[in-house]
Formats: sequence, structure tokens, C-alpha cells
Amino acid sequence: MSWSNYEVRLLKDHFEGQLFFDESQTSQIAKRIYSTDASVYQVKPAAVAIPSTAKDIKRLIQFASQAKTGLIPRGAGTSLAGQVVGEGIVMEISSALGKVISLNRKDKTVWIEPGIVRDDLNKHLATADLFFGPETSTANRALLGGMLGNNSCGLHSIVWGSVRDHILETRAFLSDGTEIHTHPLTREEFYHKTTLQNLEGKIYREIHRMLNNPEIQTLIQEKFPKKSIKRRNTGYALDALLEMQPFNPDGEPFNLSKLIAGSEGTLAVVHAMKLNLLDLPEPEVALVCIHCHSLQESLQVNIEALKHPILASELVDDYILSFTEGHPNFEKDRDFMEGKPAAILMVEFRSTDHATLEDQVSAFITQLKSQNLGYAYPTLFGQEIAKGWDIRKAGLGLIRNLEGDTQPVNLIEDCAVDPLDLPAYVAEIQALLAKYDTNAAYYAHAGAGELHIEPFINLKSTEGVAIFRHLLTETVEILKKYKGSLSGEHGDGRLRGEFIPTLMGKEVYSLFKEIKHVFDPQNLFNPGKITDSPPMDTAFRFTDKKAAEPTYFFDYGVWKNPLGLAEKCSGSGDCKKTALSGGTMCPSYMASLQEKDSTRARANMLRQLLSSPKEETFSNPALHEILDLCLSCKGCQTECPSGVDMGKLKAETLQQSYLKNGVPLRTKLIGHFPTLQRYASYVAPLYNFMVEFPLTSSLVKLAMGFSIERSLPTVQFTSLEKWFERYAQKNPQDAYENGFVYLLADEFTNHNEVPLGQKTVKLLNQLGYGVQIPKGIVTGRSFISKGMLIEAKALANANVDQLADLISSDQPLIGIEPSALLTFRDEIPSLVDADKREQAEQLKPNCLLIDEFIAREFKAGKITSDSFHGKQQKILLHGHCHQKSIAGLTSTRIALTIPSQYEVELLPTGCCGMAGSFGYEKKHYKISQQIANLVLFPRLLNKPIKSIIASNGTSCRHQIKDGIEQTGLHTAEILYNALKD
Repeated sequence: MSWSNYEVRLLKDHFEGQLFFDESQTSQIAKRIYSTDASVYQVKPAAVAIPSTAKDIKRLIQFASQAKTGLIPRGAGTSLAGQVVGEGIVMEISSALGKVISLNRKDKTVWIEPGIVRDDLNKHLATADLFFGPETSTANRALLGGMLGNNSCGLHSIVWGSVRDHILETRAFLSDGTEIHTHPLTREEFYHKTTLQNLEGKIYREIHRMLNNPEIQTLIQEKFPKKSIKRRNTGYALDALLEMQPFNPDGEPFNLSKLIAGSEGTLAVVHAMKLNLLDLPEPEVALVCIHCHSLQESLQVNIEALKHPILASELVDDYILSFTEGHPNFEKDRDFMEGKPAAILMVEFRSTDHATLEDQVSAFITQLKSQNLGYAYPTLFGQEIAKGWDIRKAGLGLIRNLEGDTQPVNLIEDCAVDPLDLPAYVAEIQALLAKYDTNAAYYAHAGAGELHIEPFINLKSTEGVAIFRHLLTETVEILKKYKGSLSGEHGDGRLRGEFIPTLMGKEVYSLFKEIKHVFDPQNLFNPGKITDSPPMDTAFRFTDKKAAEPTYFFDYGVWKNPLGLAEKCSGSGDCKKTALSGGTMCPSYMASLQEKDSTRARANMLRQLLSSPKEETFSNPALHEILDLCLSCKGCQTECPSGVDMGKLKAETLQQSYLKNGVPLRTKLIGHFPTLQRYASYVAPLYNFMVEFPLTSSLVKLAMGFSIERSLPTVQFTSLEKWFERYAQKNPQDAYENGFVYLLADEFTNHNEVPLGQKTVKLLNQLGYGVQIPKGIVTGRSFISKGMLIEAKALANANVDQLADLISSDQPLIGIEPSALLTFRDEIPSLVDADKREQAEQLKPNCLLIDEFIAREFKAGKITSDSFHGKQQKILLHGHCHQKSIAGLTSTRIALTIPSQYEVELLPTGCCGMAGSFGYEKKHYKISQQIANLVLFPRLLNKPIKSIIASNGTSCRHQIKDGIEQTGLHTAEILYNALKD
């Protein structure tokens, strides 16, 4: 596939967005990260384009036509059937085309651009008491353009329908660049369209010729899925057009928008759409979680549920439930579960009042009990409902935690049948899977007759690839029996397109090919999807690398190596949510909204390089470029359902590259920050003058590669350890009623924030605890963050040797700085030598943050509110990234509310943007500020008068100070200030 430099230059001269057409490093990155979606496929595109305007889209279409190359529209890239994978030009319809154009509250309609995220749109619409109904499980990152292309449905499709049910009008470009406006047409308007002497007119003429034929009408009625199946997205929606005028005199006005919905970008490229909206749903909600003895029992419960006024009926099987056990993000959501259910059916009821809601729930449960269906019926209300739905929505990512090369695959997960046929259909699928000795996960839309069945297959093996084809081939034969749909909402793509002729017949398939040809005679738009698809068992993204591997510094456990960890990324794009959706992952993506800055893109790049024995991996400049904006915030370790720990992968990559190329001097200086601060403390007054006086401070920052906008931390002349020696002599620590604890004088507190350490010691003493400080503990956080794992490993081994026999549940190690203390619970156990791993694991539960310890002792009754004054105080809590990911903030909220009149508000902030040295560095300063300005700075600038900012991370407090000149206080400091004495 090629084009002339002249053609590309002409395109660039008039293009407002981004183009990645050349062989530069930046373009090579783009081509790699856009070579996959959430499916099993990988094809490197010839180029990538990100248009900023509708005119850009038109220019790309004209260019593709001249160059005779495919143009592949792409939204969030969460498609599961390979819809946005191909050899042509990938055109990402991104946030640049994500505006709300106009909202008509009276008509309950909205015009939008296709690049807006579904959940973000609904946050905008909430002010008008309206919302857009269809909701995929990826709704916090799925773009409306992609949802239109796939005719997405979602959890509540049995009442809120699909996108096709709500699309009213579109403005789109045809394959010749013609702009069309699709909307409901009167009979006269329809026939007028057929007279137009252009491509649009030809389309209407051909549709009329085709659908006005009684034989074709009969063919469609006989061969398309049952009308009772709401999720019907196989091929093109000719059956929907047939229901309209003029083909059905009693039907709705003809609207070509209904055909564009579900066409997967193969017929036209939409640049604006008008949607029908709904009134906000009833406020009273209940989620009944029926625990079932078997999968088949849950399907019988589903049939009974559909006899009641429900809004959703969603299934989660024991495979998915098992992956929530011990999961850092989902373990807390399991408290409603009873026993070991084989499946849980989650059934939602809504009402305007709670009494009616309880009556509905009671009637439903009573009926189930009378039929001996289910064994437990916990019902969730209010905020507790999120526990159930979060587990259900994370199903795709959670099952990627399966160990080994045998992994769940998208294959027959989108097949749909009539809900009444679901038990029999699933029984036949289970028999088919047993025939090939294959397990599967079962979850999702039971109420709509579409159970996501994901077989576990090793696509790296010849046998697995054969099973992959056999299962789909034989499932199609089962679907024919039930007159089901091959694709319900995930689309045909390149995965299922090959089987449309088998399911629906060659005559229907020829109609689809005619439709494709009349819209797109040059086959420009997303070629190879729905029609003329390549073989479904080619172009897999998983390969079995045979090259010799280096010795890795981290232990990757069951994932064995960095490739195993990177391969866990399902491509589902959980890392692509915006700041409006909340959470920590992924800070740089939230700021830039660029695919290259997502965890998915980084894992994708690393996986591709590690899977290619011919390519340099760890020293690859492109890999280092895409990892550069990873803040190692650890949000992905928890918020990614698959737990792809990009911080660990980045550190490993950097260390491996240092082995070949050496450690840069500036990196060494930052890594050895604790040692430099110790030396600086010997001449503290001189050092502090240097870092505070403008001229000398600028020189220091220049040498370190730091931004001139940053202030540098000062040091104390006396370290916390030295201060404590004198303090303990005057205040013996062995006579306190609650015993004693070990306090970590971490590398940041020991020399920079000594007053905070002093207050922490005095706080513990006042609360009845003696303190001991183990000497010389340096956690290695600065080494880990810069990838200097040789040095970090040496410290980790020494720390475990020193602490293993000291620390216990009765005498825990208490930490002040989250990023330092939590190395003992995160990196150190996988970094130490193998013979120390058991000791490191035993240390983990006994290494507590100061707020965790205080909350624990408060619950045990050893600490009471009597120790604190009773003054009222409002506290705004910003959580440190590592603490949110590894320890959570519940203990912080508990600790801060021990003073009886203290009220804590947990701010919905993600990362502060500082991330240790990241925000100091000149090249990262701008993105650091962009991240802070997403949520953190605006919320703090509008904080109530006299409220306190609680922020446990030293980097977070520094960001707040530098950015908005406000002061954040550590939890220990706030509690110390609240003591009566």
C-alpha cells in the first residue's frame, strides 16, 4: 500500500488534525498501538489519522479514494470482533470531535459529534433531567460513534433498547465524499431521493429496487433472526428498513440512519448524529442478586424474572466471581455474596417510591422460592448496587487473570437467541464445548437472550487455533436451529463475517454485498468487515516467542515474565476513561486523551516488541517514548480488571535498557536522592540557601533537568533518626500502656519533613504507644521509580534481613509516606532474592500506614475520641495514588473522623500529577499541571472557608503548594493538631 509524497503533502497542507503517515518513530508508535482493538487480532495499518473537524474526515475520504486504500473508522477501540483492525488508514474519531452541538430539552433530543464518551454525555444531560439509554459495559470510555457503528445495547437493553432505537438523524460522508443528511422521510421525500443523480440517489434507488421485491421481502422475513430477539446485528439491518414506509404502509417513515446503525463503518462515516433521549429513570433502585446452584438454574430464574417489571437481568458465573477473590479492587465488593454460587443472576427493579420497589422485589423472591429456584437472594440498594454492577461490567477484564496461555477468547460471546430458548441453546453449547474439552466463562445479558460465552483457548497452539474455528462453525449450526443472531451487539467484524452466508443463506449474503457495493463501490470504508471478510483464524495478536530471555529483576509469579504480564491486557480500554468518570488510571491519558498515553497502548507496544524475536525490545526508542508519560501511579494495578501493572513493567524496561546503555547521569542523581539529601543535611543552611535563592536554584534545576517553575525541597540539619535518639532518652518508649510500634523514618521524612516525623512520634506517644525507629532503612522508592532495580534490589534484601525478625502484628512497621511504606507491600516481595521472598511476604501484612494503624486500633477500642478536642472541622481528603491502589482510603477516613466533630469529604481526584520526580522534570512539567488541573486544583480552589486539605503524599503536598499556593497536611499532622493536650 503506497501513496506519493506529493499526495501526502497536499493532505497535510489542509489537515487540521494529526497524521502519522511516514516512517518516523512517532508514526511507527501510532501504527503499532492502532494495530489491535479488544479482539484477538493484530494487523499493522499503513497509516493513522486523527481528524479534528468534519472537513478533515472528508479530506481523508478523498485521499483514500485517490490512493485506493481502505479507511478504517475507529472510536475507543473496544471492539471485540476486529472491526477496527486492518491494513489501510486507521481514522480515529477522538475527543477532538466530541462536542455536544445542541440540546433540545422540549423535544428530548440532542445533536452530538461522534467522539463524545457515552457516560460523559449523560453527565452533561443530567442537568436537563435527561439521559441516553443504551449503555455498554465500556460506557465510561465508549464513544457514541463506535456505539452507533456496533448498534450497542448494554445492561438495560430490554427496556432502553439499542442505539438503532434512538438514532434519529445523522450527518455523514459517503465514499465519494458526498455529505448526506439521513432523517425520517415522508413517502414523497423518499421517492424524491430516488431521483437524485448522485451516489445518494443511487443508494435510495437500489434500496427501493431491492426491498420492493416480494421475493426478497419473503427471504428477509424467513432468513433473518426471530423478531423476538432484540439483539439482532448480523449483517446489515435490511429487516429494519423493510418495516418502514414505503415497504410497510403502516410502518414508521423511512430513515436510512437505521441502516447506518450497526454497519460498523462500512457504509458511511458519520460526523454528527441526533439522538432521542429519555427522562431520568425512577430514583428508587434495587438489585436482587439471586445465588444459583447451577448455570441452568440461573437461566430458569431469568425466564421467571422476565415476567416481572424488571429493567435488567444480568448473569455472572463462578469463573468471573472467583477472580474477584483477593482482587485489590473487587474483593471489597464481595460482601453481599453467600457461599459459593455457580452463578449469580442480577435483576434490577426501579420505582418512584421505596414501598412499591420493596413490594416488587418481595413478589419476585417469593415466586422464586415457591419454585425452589436459587438459594440466596441478597438485595442491594443505593450505593451498594455499584458492587454488583462493577463486578458484572468488569467481567471481560477479570477473566484475563486466568493463568497460562489458555485464555478466554471472543468468539461466540455475541450470539443471541430468544430468552425462552436460552436454556436449551446454552445446554447445546455446553455439550459442544465438552466435545472439545474446553471450558468457558458465562456472563452478561441473560434477559436479552445474549449470554457472553467466552471459551478458554490457547491461540498460540495449532490445536487451539483449530478449536477456535470448529467452535464457531458448529455454533452457527446450533444458532440456525433457534433462528438466532450471530452478532447481538459486538458486531460481525472480521471474526464472524465469514459465517454470515452459512447462517443466513447465500441469497441474503448477496444482498449484503449489494448494499456494500452501492454505498462503497471502491470498497474504501473498513474493508473486510461484514462482507468479504478474511479467514477468521488468521492475523492473531498472540505468538509464542522463542528467543532467549534475559534475567529479569522482578519476579512475575504465574505470569513468568513481562510478556505474560503485558498479554493480560484484553484491550477493553478501561484505562481510557476520562477525568469525568473518576479514578486514578491513567493520569496522562486523562490529560491528553491520546491513545498513546493509555496503559493499553503501552502494554500493546511492549507485547508486540517482546513477541518479535527479531526486534530490540528494552532499548527500543519507540518503547521509551511511549513509556515516558507513565507516572507509575499504580492505578492500573487495581483499576485495570486484568491488573496490568505498568509501573512494574516500566521499571523493568528501564533497568534492562541501562544494562546495555548505562544509567544517565540525571537518572542517577534522582535515584540517589536519599543519599544526596543526607549529605546535604550536613550543610543544611548552605544547601537550603542554594535551592531557595533564585540564581543558584535555577542552576541546580538546570543541572537536574527540573522545571524552573518548581520549588525544591529543603533539608533539616537534624534528621528524624538523630532527633529521635535524643527524644527517646528524655522520653523512654518502653512504658506506654499500648506497647510499642516501629516507625519507618523513610528517606523523604528523615531529612526533608522532619517536623512531620516528630509530630507522628508525639501523636503515637499521646495515644499510648511507644516508638522505635529502625536505623538506616531506605526503601528504594526513588530507585524503583527511575528503573534502577539493581540498587533497589540490594536495599530490598537488606531491609528484609533487618526487619524480618523485628516486625510482627503486635509490633508493626508504621509508615508516614505512602510511596515509601507501600514498597514493602508492593515491589519488595517480588524484588528480593528468591530465598528472602517468604520473609518479605510475611512482612507485608504488618507494614501499615499510620492512618491504617490508627484506624485498626480505634476499631479495637485502644484509641478513642476522648484523646481529641471537640471542635468542628471540615476536611477535604485527596488520596495518594499508591495508597488508593494498594491500601485504599477507608482507613484514612476513619482515622480523620476519630475527633468527634471532624467531617471528611473524599475528593474525586485522580493523580495529582507530581508522581515523585516526574512533575519536577522540565519535560513533564506541563502535563503534570494539566493532570492537576483536571480535578484537584479546581476542587481545592473552591474549597469551603476554613476547611483543611488532607494529603498524605509528600509529592501531592508539594504539587498543591507549587500549583495553587495552598497547604496540604498529612493525616498524622491533622490528628496531632487535634489532640486535647
